[in-house]
Amino acid sequence: MEKAKISAGQLFILMVLFELGSALLVPLAIDAKQDTWLAILLGMIGSLVLFLIYHKLYSYYPDLLPTEYMQKILGKGIGSVLAFVYILYFMYDASRVLRDFGEMLLTFAYSETPLFIADALLMLVIIYMVRKGIEVIARSGEVLFILMYILAITGFILIVSSGLIDFTNLQPVLEEGMLPVLKVAFTQTLDFPFAEAIVFTMILPYLNKPNKAQVTMLCAIGLSGINLVITMIINISVLGVDLTSRSQFPLLSTIQSIQVANFLERLDVFFMIASIIGIFFKISIFFYAAVIGTASLFNIESPSRLSYPLGIAILFLSITIASNVQEHLGEGREVIFVPYITLSAIIPFLLLIVAFLKNKKKRA
Repeated sequence: MEKAKISAGQLFILMVLFELGSALLVPLAIDAKQDTWLAILLGMIGSLVLFLIYHKLYSYYPDLLPTEYMQKILGKGIGSVLAFVYILYFMYDASRVLRDFGEMLLTFAYSETPLFIADALLMLVIIYMVRKGIEVIARSGEVLFILMYILAITGFILIVSSGLIDFTNLQPVLEEGMLPVLKVAFTQTLDFPFAEAIVFTMILPYLNKPNKAQVTMLCAIGLSGINLVITMIINISVLGVDLTSRSQFPLLSTIQSIQVANFLERLDVFFMIASIIGIFFKISIFFYAAVIGTASLFNIESPSRLSYPLGIAILFLSITIASNVQEHLGEGREVIFVPYITLSAIIPFLLLIVAFLKNKKKRA
C-alpha cells in the first residue's frame, strides 16, 4: 500500500464525483419512462445495503486492501484468483468510461478527430495524476468538486429561468404499476452507477479516521442519488420521455434548449466541463484501484511503476471494446449486468459470511 492518508471529506467528494461521472451522460433508467426518478431512488436505496456489506468487511480488515483480505478469507490460491478478477473488472470499467468520454467528445465537438487521440489525451493526464498517488487525486477532487457544483447550480437556475420545465411530462406516476420500476431499479440503476462504487473498498484503508467510513459512504451515495434524480427529472420535464430516450446525451440536449432574454444560449460548455470532471475522476479511481491491487497481488514495491503499462492497456481496451458507439452502448445495457452484480453484490456477501464465521471462530 501507498503510505498516504485522505480525510473523510475527501473520500466523500471522490465518491460523489465518481458516482456522477458517466451517469450524467446517459438516459439513466429511461426504461422506467416518466418514473425514471423513482427507479434511480430505489436503486440508490438498494446500494445502501451493499455499502453496509462493504463497510463490515472493511471493519474486519481495516488495514488491508480487498485484494489482500480475499486471500485471508478464501486462502491464497482462490483469493489470488478472485483478486485478479477484480483487477480486471476495474480495468474493464475504466476502459468503458474512457470510451464514453471519447464518444462524447467526438459527438460534441471533434467529429474529425480519431477516437484514439481523444482517449489518449485524457489517459495521459490520468496516468500522471495516478502516479502522484491518492492524496493528489483527493486534493484535485476538492478543487474541481466546487467548480462542478457551481456549474450545476448555474445551469439549474438558467433552465428554470428559461421556462423550459413542464412537470406534466412526469405524469402519470406509476402508469404501468410498480413492477416495471422495480425491474429497472434492480437490473439497471443498482449496478450502474451505484454498485460500481465497490472500487472504493480499495480506497478505504487510506482513510485517516476509519470510524467515519460508514457515514461518509452512505452520505455520498445519498447525495449522488439525489443529484441523479434531479438531473433525470429535469431532462424528462424539458425534453419529454420520448426525446430523452432517443437522445444519446439527454443532459446536453436539455442544456442546448436554454435561452434567456434572447441572448444567453448555446451553453454546451457547461455540460462539457461537468462531464469531463466526473469522467476524469471515475477513470482515475478505477485506474488507481487496478494499480494498487496489481502491486499488492504481485508484491511490487513501487505501484507507480505500473501506471504506464496498465494505462496503455486501458487505453487500447477502450478502443477495441466495441467497433462502434451502438455496440458499446448495447453491451453496457445487455451484457454486463450479470458479471457486474456478481462482483459487486453476490461475491462480497459470500465473503462477508465466510469472514463472519472465521472471526466468530477466532473469538470463540
